[in-house]
Amino acid sequence: MNLNTTFEDKKCTITIEGSIDTLTARDLEQAVNEAAPNCETMVLDMEKVDYISSGGLRVVVGANRTVGKGNLTLRNVAPNVLEIFRLTGFTKVLNIE
Repeated sequence: MNLNTTFEDKKCTITIEGSIDTLTARDLEQAVNEAAPNCETMVLDMEKVDYISSGGLRVVVGANRTVGKGNLTLRNVAPNVLEIFRLTGFTKVLNIE
């Protein structure tokens, strides 16, 4: 998995490429925790994410708490990954564009 974090004013975007699984979820969690103090809103750009495991889901839900509910947006979520969010009910609690 590759991560790239960019900052624009009080908004940060973490672009994710690859799978978010048990081995890589910690890297995403670290990136979120490092960026969160410097941003009021956060975008996780998931255009190139092809898979997310339960560990990845945990990190995304944790990021929603870390940044503050309503301040995290998941963008460009692939249909197969979006289906996982839908099946788990997370589409009801996360901002997904």
